[in-house]
Amino acid sequence: MRSLERVGVIETRPNPTGRGSTYHLTEARNQLAELVISLGIWGQQWVEVRPEHCDPDALMWQFFKHLEPDRLPAKRRVVRFEFLGVRKRYWLVLQRDDPDLCFSDPGHGDDLVVRASVEAMVRVYLGQLSVADAVRCGQVQTEGSRELASSIGDWLRCSGFAYYAQPVRFDGFSRSFVKATR
Repeated sequence: MRSLERVGVIETRPNPTGRGSTYHLTEARNQLAELVISLGIWGQQWVEVRPEHCDPDALMWQFFKHLEPDRLPAKRRVVRFEFLGVRKRYWLVLQRDDPDLCFSDPGHGDDLVVRASVEAMVRVYLGQLSVADAVRCGQVQTEGSRELASSIGDWLRCSGFAYYAQPVRFDGFSRSFVKATR
């Protein structure tokens, strides 16, 4: 916080209740935010995703962080993610009041299993590929609850910059992703 204050992004004021301080954003922060958003949009349009750049731990953490509790089922549902070529498994426990990301089986049984390459799911997260298109081209397979599988797009949220993504499609002949036309 002190470094942000030193560079003028925030300012510290005495707490009206008497103890400690309160922090307030400055005009410099607003201008910095515009710059960061512009860089995010630019990056989203020009990012090159390669398998070696895809980290399943980071991806699952982003999926978990972007869960919207009001879009989750009231009753607990467990979704296991299996990534091709990755021994580790991940479980998203979807429950409106207490979602969780587990790196070992939470022991509630799996309602849905999602199998995909890490690259395909990164592209879904970035907004380059919709879940429906990923399933249609065979890059994502689901097993289990049809209702939960059909609602993946409701609870598996994309990056905040997904709107600006350059869409891709899977070219089955070359077995790779290529830029799609809008």
